[in-house]
Amino acid sequence: MVEVKSVTKSYGNKPVVSDVSLNIAKGKITSFIGANGAGKSTLLSMVSRLIPRDKGHVLLDGKEITSYKSNDLAKSISILKQSNNVNIRITVRELVSFGRFPYSQGKLDKEDWKQVDESIQYMELEDLQDKFIDQLSGGQLQRAYIAMVLAQDTEYILLDEPLNNLDMKHSVQIMKALRKMVDELGKTIVIVIHDINFASCYSDFIVALKDGKVIQEGTTEEIITNKVLKEVFDMDFQINQINGNRICVYFT
Repeated sequence: MVEVKSVTKSYGNKPVVSDVSLNIAKGKITSFIGANGAGKSTLLSMVSRLIPRDKGHVLLDGKEITSYKSNDLAKSISILKQSNNVNIRITVRELVSFGRFPYSQGKLDKEDWKQVDESIQYMELEDLQDKFIDQLSGGQLQRAYIAMVLAQDTEYILLDEPLNNLDMKHSVQIMKALRKMVDELGKTIVIVIHDINFASCYSDFIVALKDGKVIQEGTTEEIITNKVLKEVFDMDFQINQINGNRICVYFT
């Protein structure tokens, strides 16, 4: 389990995350929702130790993450940021192999390549694995990046807006794959996500943030309510029950 205790982060005099405490359950999908500037990405980056926090603690399985050696932490937590720029011309298979760096230090053995091939297969990229990444569509490239993270073989996977700039079909593909990783492989996945209907349909738990603070955290049923969503987004929602999912209508 990941435990976040009274974590705070400011840039200059502007607080971005203020005294946030929450627990991230193992083997579940937890989504961070909230308007732009709510502190979602900053919080995710502090959980992964990508950026330092000003105050508070983050515990990974009971151990403060600052006490982990970088290579050991990279075997427990992987993170995919919003912008991923690889400035060399490589194939999908080569990109996915980068996920093995904490284990191989760039010298992949038979077991490493087995993990790479299984990740490619899991993300249904077999037909694309020899293509160069600059030949891929946005959705295909995002699946390749997630395959890279999967190849890293961490228990905890953190994804910062993995559906950003994707169309509906590719967004569904990504969310189905993440759900499958949790249900079949036992991964623990944390997502920063803007589409509350994807959060509603695929998450186990949701953390709702506003102005750097947690408004409420809980199960999907507890968070996807008119009361909570209005408090988070300052607008009214119509919530419909469709095929067992709570679907939000907010454009009328």
